[in-house]
Amino acid sequence: MAYSQPEGTPSPRALVVEIVIDRSPSEVWADVRDVGSHVDWMHDAVAIRFLSDEREGIGTRFECDTKVGPIRLTDIMEITSWDEGQLMGVRHVGLVEGIGEFTLEEISPGRTRFSWAEDLTFPWYFGGPVAGVFARPVLRLIWKRNLRHLKARVEARLT
Repeated sequence: MAYSQPEGTPSPRALVVEIVIDRSPSEVWADVRDVGSHVDWMHDAVAIRFLSDEREGIGTRFECDTKVGPIRLTDIMEITSWDEGQLMGVRHVGLVEGIGEFTLEEISPGRTRFSWAEDLTFPWYFGGPVAGVFARPVLRLIWKRNLRHLKARVEARLT
């Protein structure tokens, strides 16, 4: 069953990266649902600290120390949508704001399309919309690398 708060989905201007993982959506979800383990496959995520008693599902809040080149920041996130085995949505608050979403889609038996969409807004002192334009290609490279790490991690597990 899908549960979600009225957050919407990333806009058409969102940055989207995808990868096909040779595992079923349930096998991929078994890894992705563990938010604390995201630092193990996300190159830009340095540490995660939970701010809520929940560790999964809507309402889970956490801080994520993020590093992109020389830029370091702490991103505060809250899970806003959670459709078991199919979707996890987050809201970013703080220095960088916006929404993100992981979606999992079975494309054939034992194969999953994993999509990562982010619609982020940068503060004026980081360059605002202009920073967003220049950040897109960098973030795309980082997130594609992250998805390759996730793919290798999940596919290395025995079925």
